[in-house]
Amino acid sequence: MQPMLLTKPTVLLAVTLGSTIIFVLFFQPRHLSSSRKPDSMAARSFVLWLHGLGDSGPANEPIKTLFRSPEFRNTKWSFPSAPENAVTCNYGMRMPSWFDIHEIPVTADSPKDESDLLKAVQNVHTMIDKEVAAGTDPNNVFVCGFSQGGALTLASVLLYPKRLGGGAVFSGWVPFNSSMIEKFPEDAKKTPILWSHGMADRTVLFEAGQAGPPFIEQAGVSCEFKAYPGLGHSISNEELQFLESWIKTRLQSSS
Repeated sequence: MQPMLLTKPTVLLAVTLGSTIIFVLFFQPRHLSSSRKPDSMAARSFVLWLHGLGDSGPANEPIKTLFRSPEFRNTKWSFPSAPENAVTCNYGMRMPSWFDIHEIPVTADSPKDESDLLKAVQNVHTMIDKEVAAGTDPNNVFVCGFSQGGALTLASVLLYPKRLGGGAVFSGWVPFNSSMIEKFPEDAKKTPILWSHGMADRTVLFEAGQAGPPFIEQAGVSCEFKAYPGLGHSISNEELQFLESWIKTRLQSSS
């Protein structure tokens, strides 16, 4: 019986995230086309989305259909997939995973595997570096992630050598110890963070999310925390709509 209890949260994550994407597609207005022409007046921007444990990048791509504002006409989206790795909380089962997770549910005091995490952070930095080298202003680079992807988002933006447009954490947690704060570059501390968490989350407990903002604020990082009553381990339409407006207010104008 116990193995079923440990693997169930992983299934729950995949199911709830999948239902979120269906929700987004179902409520997308029919008259809107999925193809948009680039706008020469809009700033070039880049949104990197990091999925949760056991999921894939392509499965999350419908999320971008919500972002219909003119400001996103020159936005490049990237939905990478995590490599398959053994996951401790699931008895070493191999599945798409950015880094190892030792226990589920994740609490504020869950053990942290920083060495594995830093390897994943380096991969994310490589993706960002490639886009910046292609001409995107770092101030128009936004990293977003759900659950394990949210935890990786937090570490990636706060360890990046430059200030980015922002980092958005959905149902995530702090995946590193307090000693890591000393390694935050000064420019990285200027990257704003949006943290959203469902109060009914039983996979990454609400307490784990709630503990995040004060933890990083001690390093001088600006973090906006939004709690969603009744929301479990999933992303709501309301969260994504707020994310759109949050990014819009931070986009730098094209020169």
